[in-house]
This record gives sequence, C-alpha cells and structure tokens, in this order.
Amino acid sequence: MSDSMTDAPVAAEGKDLGLFGRYLSIWVALCIAAGVALGQWFPAVPETLSRFTYAQVNLPVAVLIWAMIFPMMVQVDFASILGVRRQPKGITITLVTNWLIKPFTMFLFAWLFLQVIFAPLIESGLAREYVAGAILLGAAPCTAMVFVWSYLTRGDPAYTLVQVALNNLIMLFAFAPIVLLLLGLGDIIVPYDTVFLSVVLYIVIPLVAGWITRSWLIRSRGIDWFEKVFLKRLGPVTMVGLLLTLILLFSFQGEVILGNPLHIALIAVPLIIQTLFIFGLAYGWAKAWKVKHSVAAPAALIGASNFFELAVAAAIVLFGLNSGAALATVVGVLVEVPVMLLLVRFANATRSHFPGEDAGPAVPQGTAAAGATR
Repeated sequence: MSDSMTDAPVAAEGKDLGLFGRYLSIWVALCIAAGVALGQWFPAVPETLSRFTYAQVNLPVAVLIWAMIFPMMVQVDFASILGVRRQPKGITITLVTNWLIKPFTMFLFAWLFLQVIFAPLIESGLAREYVAGAILLGAAPCTAMVFVWSYLTRGDPAYTLVQVALNNLIMLFAFAPIVLLLLGLGDIIVPYDTVFLSVVLYIVIPLVAGWITRSWLIRSRGIDWFEKVFLKRLGPVTMVGLLLTLILLFSFQGEVILGNPLHIALIAVPLIIQTLFIFGLAYGWAKAWKVKHSVAAPAALIGASNFFELAVAAAIVLFGLNSGAALATVVGVLVEVPVMLLLVRFANATRSHFPGEDAGPAVPQGTAAAGATR
C-alpha cells in the first residue's frame, strides 16, 4: 500500500465508500418513505405485484434480490482458499465467531430485548417475527462489504479473500440448519423445505452463477479487465436492486410503519448491541492472540456486519413481504453502515496496540468498488 494511503486520515473512510456506500443509510431511509407513500397513495401497485408469486416466491422481488446478490458472489475467488494456512489464527477467529457464537448471541439479544424488555411495547406475535428477522441477519456473515471495511483499515486483502470464500462455502451447508434451530428455540415454526428453497434460490444459484461468470470472464478477458472494468460496471447493480427491493418491501409495510414507528428504534437496539459485542469479542480475541492488525481488523469486522441481502431475501420467502421479519432485516440495513464506520474508526485508532503491523498491498480497486455498492 502506498504511503499516501497508509497516511490518509480517517476522514477518508467515507470517501472510499463511494457516493452510495457513504450515504447508504440515507438512501435506505428515503426508500422507506417512498415505499410507504407508494403503498398508501397507489395501493394497486403492491397489490398487482403481489400476484406474481410462485411457490411462495414473489417473482419481481426475486429478480431484484438476485440483482443484489450476484455482484457479490462473482467477486469470490475460491482458489484463495488454498491460502487458508497463511493466517490460521485469523481464520480460526473468523469461523468460530461467525458460526459458533454470532448466530446464538443475535438470538439472545433479540429475544431479550424484543420479547422480554420491550414486551409491553410490542405485540407478542409481532415480536416473534422481529426476532426471526434478527436470526436471519445473525446466521449469515458479511460477504461483500467486508472488502470495504478491510480496505479502510488497511487489512490484508489475501486474508480477506480467504475468509469470504470460506464463509460462502460454509453458508451453503450451515445457514439452513442454524436458522431452523434458532427459529425453533424462539417458538417460530418454519417448514424445512421453505428454508431449503431460500438457500437454493439465494445462495446456491447466485454462487454457482458467480463462479461460472468469474471463471469465463477471467479466461476470456483477463483478471485485470475483470477487476477494473467488469466489477466496476457491475457494482451499481447491487445498490439499484437493494433500493428498489426496499421500496417494494415498504409499500407492503406501510400500515405497520405508520401504526408503529417506534418499532424501528426498538428493533435497532439489539442489532446495534449485537454488532458492538461481536466486534469487541473478535477484536479482543485477536489482540490476546497477538494477531497483527491487518488480519485482526477484517476478522472482527466480518463478524460484526451481516449479509443483509440474503437476510432480506430469506425473510420475504419464509414470512412474506409484509412480515415483521422482513421489517427487522431492513432495519439491519439502516443501522449497519453508520455503526460499521464507527468500528472502522475505532480499529484505526487502536492500530498501535497490535504487534507486527503489516498492512500489505491495497485491495484491488475493482473489488473495493464492487464491495462498496452494498
């Protein structure tokens, strides 16, 4: 990484995210308002779109969700897994935190706040749906925005690629069982075949399509063109898909939002606490293990952030467009970027507390640009 990058002030973090990434929470808030207005003023639009449903899958929403997820899956370089032995401590922290701790603490915090502490403020059935949405957020670690968080903390790009590839493979097999287990603990019954359908639609198909597309383009056009041209052009597709999905989602959620505006803030409480807790746990573990900062920071940040595109998709398939679960996953989108930027600042401010600082080369611009669209 160049001296100009390593000496850049923390203020550059927002700039590196790009226009959409820097103001993601604002775009999400605007889409919430637009979606609610659409549902209230033009109810025929969501009513018509809701009819295009097959096997519990709303087809217009499915297309938008694939547009969100595919650009992230096409970034994953599974060949990088061969370098897993290069940073065994960092990989251990990532895998244990993401799969053995994070889903269960998310369930614990969501249940504690939404079904116990906030019980007088939220109807019990709706509270269970909010908890279900939180479970879906906690069961899938970040797969794209982590490239940006790693970049902003001068993270080791090779390690970041390895952890993203490993988490995607594990997600193929672990997402459905973890979701079913935690939904069962929360007394939320969902048929296994419905969960399996969401995994096939929004993990298996995009992941295979991404791998095929990546392999073909690199063979035919080269890695340099793939990263600097294709990923840069594809990047905005994720943001457009996300924003259009949110508008459609909130056109169905209008009555819930207008009737319970306080619920947005209540849902955000356990999500924010979970994010801070998981980051602190992984970051502290890395410091205790004397892991260098360029590995410790992305190891902690990938667990703190969520694959919210998948969570939104699964919530819609499992519970419906106008469900409390879908609303909870969207609140996750709303709060993630500002909280994660706060954690990036903290990680940069505490760099000197870690041994053997070696930032490594910068993340390829195409990868960073594509990740920043999330």
